[in-house]
Amino acid sequence: MPEDGGGDPQRLALSFFADRADRPPSCLFGHRGGTLSVPPLRWDFRDSPPFARAQVRYTRKLEKFVDRLSRLMTLRDAAQLAGVAWDTAKEVAKRRLRRDYGRIDLRGVRYLSIDEIHVGKRGYYTLVLDLESGRILWVGAGRGKAGLQGFWRRLRRSQVRIRAVAMDMSGAYCAAVTEALPGVPIVFDRFHIIQVMNQRLDDLRRELVREAEGPLKLAIKGTRYLLLTRVDHLDPDQLPKLERALKLNEPLSQGWYLKEELSFLWEQSSYEAMNRFLGQWCEQANQTGVRQLHKMAKTLQVHRRGILNWWRHPINNGRMEGTNNKIKTLNRQAYGYRDEDYFILKLLGLHESRYTLSG
Repeated sequence: MPEDGGGDPQRLALSFFADRADRPPSCLFGHRGGTLSVPPLRWDFRDSPPFARAQVRYTRKLEKFVDRLSRLMTLRDAAQLAGVAWDTAKEVAKRRLRRDYGRIDLRGVRYLSIDEIHVGKRGYYTLVLDLESGRILWVGAGRGKAGLQGFWRRLRRSQVRIRAVAMDMSGAYCAAVTEALPGVPIVFDRFHIIQVMNQRLDDLRRELVREAEGPLKLAIKGTRYLLLTRVDHLDPDQLPKLERALKLNEPLSQGWYLKEELSFLWEQSSYEAMNRFLGQWCEQANQTGVRQLHKMAKTLQVHRRGILNWWRHPINNGRMEGTNNKIKTLNRQAYGYRDEDYFILKLLGLHESRYTLSG
């Protein structure tokens, strides 16, 4: 028996029969003295056969099947359907994700979206999204400047020309982009601006409810949804209650009308008209004498340049918000991810997921 087989009995048996496979018998049954030459087993197949990877206990066909399933359903369902262990299904999926997304190709990227997401006990992650393709380009632990350090190095090596970056009015991300990409316009997300305005209006409503008494308090109480929803999205039977609350309270009425008017900022016909509209809106808000409206006007003035950049680069964080919702659902369906490396790879390949991410 050959010595190169080592102590593995399976390898000894393979080597023993393979080395004698080319020794044909002098006569085969059914043949009159004919011989049949059988080629020996190739040495490079003995440790890594063509139907399976080295050091694994499943074939390439099964690996491909499990990989396809992992794109359509959760790992638990894929493992159950394929009849393999969960760890095996994860190993297959992670190998393929590392091959495809271990190094992200940044060529052709023009518009970026930057935001943060909180993932349970893991804390915050910074995400960078390609607004045109919807791909996640970067997932960095932490938020602010620290969460983007590695991304800027990759971006410089790729030598791409970024035209604009969309984000909310976060001072940390704004400073990081200004330092790393000098001269690149920052566009503040219009939906985040409206959200901030709604928060100011809701704070005003809370103050008025605390101070009001009698019929006025009853008229304002329970109007939060009516105040924060655009008037064209309300049902006709909801309008009388809203009108009554606005009629009885002037500060609330002023805040609501300014909130509705602010949405027209992004419908102006030119950059100059948008700039003029914003200035007039801030002036009206300051003239009301309402503290919450003063704060909103100051916020818009401080971020004026990034707001007006929307006219030349009409981008927003809407696609990023949709991606954040998918991540939350993905994390909830999997009951969290213990392997951070696998979790990040899953996020980088999130755009290819075709199964329904239902809550």
